[in-house]
Amino acid sequence: MKKLISLTVVSLLWATGGWAGEADVVAVAVDVEKQGKGRYTFSVTVRHADEGWSHYADGWEVVALDGTVLGKRELYHPHVSEQPFTRSLSGVMVPDGMREVVVRAHDSVHGIGGREQRVTLP
Repeated sequence: MKKLISLTVVSLLWATGGWAGEADVVAVAVDVEKQGKGRYTFSVTVRHADEGWSHYADGWEVVALDGTVLGKRELYHPHVSEQPFTRSLSGVMVPDGMREVVVRAHDSVHGIGGREQRVTLP
C-alpha cells in the first residue's frame, strides 16, 4: 500500500510539473542604479529548477510594501541550463519617499512564491 501511495504522489508531481518548486529571488543588485527622478534599474538573480516550457521561471516584479506592483520583468523562455540567472529591468518608477521595496519571482506553474528579497533604496 505504501508503494502505491508513493507512486501516486510521484505521478502527480510529474504530471503537474511539481518537481521544480517555486522560483526564488536569490540576489538583487546592491547598487540599485537611479536613472533620474524616481526611476531605477534593478538587476535580479532568480533560481528555479526550470524543466522546460511546461514549468519555468517566467518573471519577477518589484513591489511596494503595500503590494502595489511598481515594475515587472517578463521572461519569455526557460533557463534550464543557466541557473541561477540575472536579468535587469530599467525605468521602474518608485514614488518619492519610498525607501524599501520587495522583489519577488513568478513561475509558470505556482505563480508568485518562493524566496523574496527586501531592498533598501539608496
